[in-house]
Amino acid sequence: MIRVSANPAIDTVVKLATVAVAMFAFVFVVMVPLYNVLCDALGINGKTSDEAYTWVQAGVDESRLVSIQFVATNNEGMPWEFGPTTAVMKVHPGAVNDTLFHARNPLPKAMVAQAIPSVSPARAAEYFHKTECFCFNQQPLDGGASAEMPLQFIIDRDLPRDIKTITLSYTLFDVTDMASGAVATR
Repeated sequence: MIRVSANPAIDTVVKLATVAVAMFAFVFVVMVPLYNVLCDALGINGKTSDEAYTWVQAGVDESRLVSIQFVATNNEGMPWEFGPTTAVMKVHPGAVNDTLFHARNPLPKAMVAQAIPSVSPARAAEYFHKTECFCFNQQPLDGGASAEMPLQFIIDRDLPRDIKTITLSYTLFDVTDMASGAVATR
């Protein structure tokens, strides 16, 4: 049975509103999880794990060296001085490597920061394993205070041989307003 309305304009508006609501529901409910699944499956977007890697002795490949570049940027409005103590390291796949990042809060008030990592090329992300990283936790820092923040990592021996340089970049965000009671002297 076909419904005939007394006012076809109202029917059109109702249909368009229903389509618009369905489109927004699809974008916000389906697209974000679908995007994350595709990124994980295809190894794109340079995402690294936010959990410590459990290292298993597999031996060091001393036949090759991989350059690791470290880059640090602040998100807009983040006043901290933040950067690596070493800009580039040459490492052997399979070896445990240590480096530090330095942070200083120049403001007179305590703040909390969170670093978000990214690896490029994106296909190298699955071979870059962090065993210890300041990015695993929020970093509280009193006003005027400084901190050395450790990073320990392993480049997997199975890293494709055509990848000779990996860039690990961190973006530092101010999460003070989201961190309830987490500000402490460091």
